[in-house]
Amino acid sequence: MNITSKRDTLKRLYSPFGAAFAKANIHPNLITLSALVVGTISAFVYYSGHPVLGAFLLFCSGILDLCDGYVAVNNRKATKFGAVFDWIADKWVDGFVLGSVALKYVGDWMALFVVVVSLLHTFIKPVVYAEIGYQVRETGKIKDPLESTGFFGRPETFATLFTVSLLYPFNHQILRYGIEFIAVMSFLSLMQRLLYLYKHYGSEYEE
Repeated sequence: MNITSKRDTLKRLYSPFGAAFAKANIHPNLITLSALVVGTISAFVYYSGHPVLGAFLLFCSGILDLCDGYVAVNNRKATKFGAVFDWIADKWVDGFVLGSVALKYVGDWMALFVVVVSLLHTFIKPVVYAEIGYQVRETGKIKDPLESTGFFGRPETFATLFTVSLLYPFNHQILRYGIEFIAVMSFLSLMQRLLYLYKHYGSEYEE
């Protein structure tokens, strides 16, 4: 399941938080920075051996990450810098959280693999949009078939990590299994995106 493709449905769930930030007139870049800081703290908490608290902080970081775009659009404060900053903040959190969990509960090579695969799975999109293009951009969000291609992305990654973190007190091996599951699913999803691109653009030559 590609949760990103269900963006409009998910918006109904987090819009009350976004509306509160918008009413308080908090700048979206500040919300993005807050998501980055809370996500980084989550990574250190995970590495310190407290996955349940780490999961709670990661959830808070995720809510903040969803709200910055909501505020930017609704308060008419969307900027090109803000869009780039949001991407960088997301990948910062992804790398630190996945890396810290894998280093603590799995091992060095798995940490390297899961971070690299996860980042490639996401960064393939801006590379494609820059080199090939995309169909349409509406209210700061790109809408393109590639968005719904790839069955396991960032939302699925952190939904999995959040779930296994809550189960950690009952099974101390479950975080290891969770990271290994994320690594395999992210790799397969990356291959799905590459195959999609090859199928549609493999015979097109640059001028």
